[in-house]
Amino acid sequence: MTVASLKTTHRPAAAAIEGAQPVAATSGTTGGASSAGSAAVNALGVVTSVLPGGIYSVESDGRVLRCLRAASCLLRPEIGDTVLVNGPDERRLYLTAVAEQAQPGVARVEVDGDLLLASARGAVSVESATRLTLRARDATVLSGPQLEIDADEARCRIGRLDYSGEEARAAVFSMRVIGRVYEVVVDRLVQLSKSAFRMTEGIDQVQAGQIDYRASEMTRLHGKNTVITARDLVKADAKQIHMG
Repeated sequence: MTVASLKTTHRPAAAAIEGAQPVAATSGTTGGASSAGSAAVNALGVVTSVLPGGIYSVESDGRVLRCLRAASCLLRPEIGDTVLVNGPDERRLYLTAVAEQAQPGVARVEVDGDLLLASARGAVSVESATRLTLRARDATVLSGPQLEIDADEARCRIGRLDYSGEEARAAVFSMRVIGRVYEVVVDRLVQLSKSAFRMTEGIDQVQAGQIDYRASEMTRLHGKNTVITARDLVKADAKQIHMG
């Protein structure tokens, strides 16, 4: 076969392709179905259900799309939300964004793994118009060179508290401590007050190496029965001593 004959047989085929009508796009052949299935998808639909494995079922224009939530979609889609679905074909679809919530008053930002909110140079602020709640199943950790808490009223309920530090200071107008057992173990205890009152229903016992009580005006010991004993010496020294 010569070169001229090759050119003659090739030109009619090219002409047929160029002049072909778009009937093949609507034909029921296998090639036409494969071309339609590989078309890119960009649809807006409503979430109807959530299947196992994190697969979302989205209804869009009478068809049901099965897709995964994209990593960029941090807002968790709920049933009834209007969402945007994108993908290269219907077998690779991703739910990329929540366009409209069925319940706008409730929103949940959720990821499968660890989540880190960080600012490379600035500060991170979390604000709430009503209430801010931090909840963890295992532990809540606050770490930093300085911690500041400012509130008009605070309530703290802790089952067991262990505090370890170098110094603690408290400046309050009034303080009240109520408990069953109160123990203080220190090397040195200093108390300064203008007035001190102590009431004990049971036994008030003091054990010390030396006890020194001094009063600038008057010292009074009174009881139904008063006993003063010493092993070696009892001494009473004053200008006047009245007994009886």
